[in-house]
Amino acid sequence: MKRAPRIGIALGSGSARGWAHIGVLRALAREGIEPKIISGCSIGAFVGAVAAAGDLDKLGSWVEGLGWQNVVGLMDMGLRGGLIKGDKLIAFFERNFVDRDFTALLHSFACVATDLQSGHEVWLREGSVSDAVRASIALPGLMTPAWRDGRLLVDGGLVNPVPVSLARAMGADLVIAVDLNSDVVGAAWRHRSDSASVPAGWSRKLLSRFGVGNGRSQNGGEAAESMEGLPSMLTVMQSSISIMSVRIARSRLAGEPADVLISPRLAQLGLMDYHRGAEAIAEGEAAVEEALPAIQRALGR
Repeated sequence: MKRAPRIGIALGSGSARGWAHIGVLRALAREGIEPKIISGCSIGAFVGAVAAAGDLDKLGSWVEGLGWQNVVGLMDMGLRGGLIKGDKLIAFFERNFVDRDFTALLHSFACVATDLQSGHEVWLREGSVSDAVRASIALPGLMTPAWRDGRLLVDGGLVNPVPVSLARAMGADLVIAVDLNSDVVGAAWRHRSDSASVPAGWSRKLLSRFGVGNGRSQNGGEAAESMEGLPSMLTVMQSSISIMSVRIARSRLAGEPADVLISPRLAQLGLMDYHRGAEAIAEGEAAVEEALPAIQRALGR
């Protein structure tokens, strides 16, 4: 009797857009599809670790109730190596979700980071799950790098934004990949004005927490670059990361294709829009509905 294929899912990087992974996993579960192998990169590592521990419903409830004040409250200033130290976020992650060894997870899980000194891709599969996630989400410039086993690690999105290769190396026969950045290049320019759901000056409030200006001079007037029509630091960072992620993901997926690629429509969400989780989750669920015929064919159903 032929055994059923081992299903793996590769959850890609994408900062706040990563809450869409919750919607993807929810929608797959409703169809009776529960990947037993989970690979993640950056925010995909965060969600993937929680899912592998069996706490996805708890994470979903928290994300759907997340306000921008809660987001700011989880950020601790760290201007050496990055704007955010990440200690408060990981402490919260450990208290409420995953603080255990990889061997204690319900499902197989691994995540990707980048060795900042060598540029090598690093697969994290042993030891503390929270330490591994902390390394995988260390977005350069935004969050300080993490030391692990003598290496200085940063966000895995620099080398493998949608880790299909890792899922296959973990034993997956069939890999569903979730790419969060397929439609986001240029989105920061199309959506530069704050949406109605975002408090006025959201990015300025965030950056001012770290003593970083965002288009305002110290005397309260418009900075020279703002008067010349240049974007905020956050917009430049968001656009640069989007371009990098899309280019690398396309290259990696061309050489290491998934059996099914799910691409939620997330261009309307910015780099730091973690408070718009319900919207991201809904887009993840919608993307699965659209991809369901391809998923069923891949599964031979």
